[in-house]
Amino acid sequence: MGLLFIRKIKSLISQQHMSKDITAEDRERITLLHLISSSKNEFKKLSLEQLRRLQELVEKKDYSHDKKAHKSKVKLLAKINLRIYEIDEGKGIFY
Repeated sequence: MGLLFIRKIKSLISQQHMSKDITAEDRERITLLHLISSSKNEFKKLSLEQLRRLQELVEKKDYSHDKKAHKSKVKLLAKINLRIYEIDEGKGIFY
């Protein structure tokens, strides 16, 4: 799930470490992305609040300078939206 996106994030993080521009939101986004990248099941374990927060944080981040990362971002947002819909509709309990 968005493995390329996660790799791009890690690459950008290492670049940001050099400039010391990592914000609290960056750290939070990275933490949530690490959770979902560790296992396919971890994504389904996220709470509705965590999913909405991850959605907000990913939407804020601009990846337009990197076409592949931007494409991965769009795919990840689609998966997040689907999971939020499943939970809101009560279907998420059984998946």
